Amino acid sequence: MTLRALPGKKIHIEPFRIEILKMREPQTRKAVPNMRKTLIAANWKMYKTPDEAVAFTKAFIPLIAGHKHAEIVLCPSPTMLPTVVDAVRNNPIHVGAQTMHWLDQGAYTGETSPLMLKAIGVTHVLIGHSERRQYFNETDESVNLKLKSAFAHGLIPIVCVGEQLAEREANQTAEVLERQTSIALEGIDPATAQSLVIAYEPVWAIGTGRTATPEIAADAHKIIRAQIAKSLSPALAASTRILYGGSVKAENTASLCCLEDIDGALVGGASLDAASFGQIVINSAA
Repeated sequence: MTLRALPGKKIHIEPFRIEILKMREPQTRKAVPNMRKTLIAANWKMYKTPDEAVAFTKAFIPLIAGHKHAEIVLCPSPTMLPTVVDAVRNNPIHVGAQTMHWLDQGAYTGETSPLMLKAIGVTHVLIGHSERRQYFNETDESVNLKLKSAFAHGLIPIVCVGEQLAEREANQTAEVLERQTSIALEGIDPATAQSLVIAYEPVWAIGTGRTATPEIAADAHKIIRAQIAKSLSPALAASTRILYGGSVKAENTASLCCLEDIDGALVGGASLDAASFGQIVINSAA
């Protein structure tokens, strides 16, 4: 290409200016060769009554009408699962459980089996959430058993991994994520794991108001994706959706979901309000 100067004007060319600008451009989802469908999941934890859940769905459904870019999942507490399944029927919204046992039945008081979840129309299940690990003694090994059971019963698993603050400050983030991911995937047949979803939730950011910067989140997701490639296959790693969870709100959704290795969000407190969660879904397309 020939550059021509206007009469009396000089052209000053900075040889590396264009290349530097290119290097500074943020990575966006448009750069992903095989687009992974965004997934936005609401973890309601131990909140809402059935009436409040119904009121939420009535307010929420109109807000996301026409937004087909994302797979939307609501994860209420066990007593509300049938209510929410009925409330979102005939709408593009899925319902997930917050946990499950890995066995089909047995003398396990207080537990819910995958057969029970399938029978009432549940399609997704959270596995190994940090609060389950912290308060209910879930381990990497029990996560592995639950993941195998979810695949066997056709449930879409959202496996949660993430480091504690002390582990991050000790530069152990990569070690923790690789261990949790590798043990969760141990003995998994890649042919059965096409529906796998991983959620990276830095424990130090959950419910604290602190959010991992997009750069921190992106680095963690790359570590997880690399471990999936080692444990299963590079092809499956490339197609697996990895969500970010940790004080997600409408204001930071776009800056997180635009990054190449972040495929959606697992949302806690901000998912309890219909308007807030609706805006998160909308912003995830930015």
